[in-house]
Amino acid sequence: MLSKINSFQGEYRFLSNFWLVPIVFEGITFPSVEHAYQAAKTLEIGWRHRIASLQSPGKAKRVGRLSELREDWEDVKLDIMEQLVLSKFSLNNGLRFKLLETGGAELIEGNNWGDTYWGEHKGVGKNHLGKILMKVRYELRNG
Repeated sequence: MLSKINSFQGEYRFLSNFWLVPIVFEGITFPSVEHAYQAAKTLEIGWRHRIASLQSPGKAKRVGRLSELREDWEDVKLDIMEQLVLSKFSLNNGLRFKLLETGGAELIEGNNWGDTYWGEHKGVGKNHLGKILMKVRYELRNG
């Protein structure tokens, strides 16, 4: 069993927020966690529907950067991400099984684009996404 998973690529791509799996957030169905997270940044319903209609998580991320941030965003973004990740893995049996198969491995969103908030770049970062995934894995395993 691996002690660390350092990248959400290849066989571990399913851990990425870019993995395509329907996610319902506040009554709107999004193609991925990334879509839903980007839409959650704004309270403008039109923007949320626009983001939901985009074909790729990358496009959702780019459009999400253009939306007007809700005033409480910094206070709620971690909780929203946890809610979305929990939904992704609790409502999809196949993904739940794959997450549980990672055992006790430390999950690190290693990346080469410099994200030190959600992941790690060159071994440095807060790895919030990895920590959320490990928390969700624990909750799914231990109920």
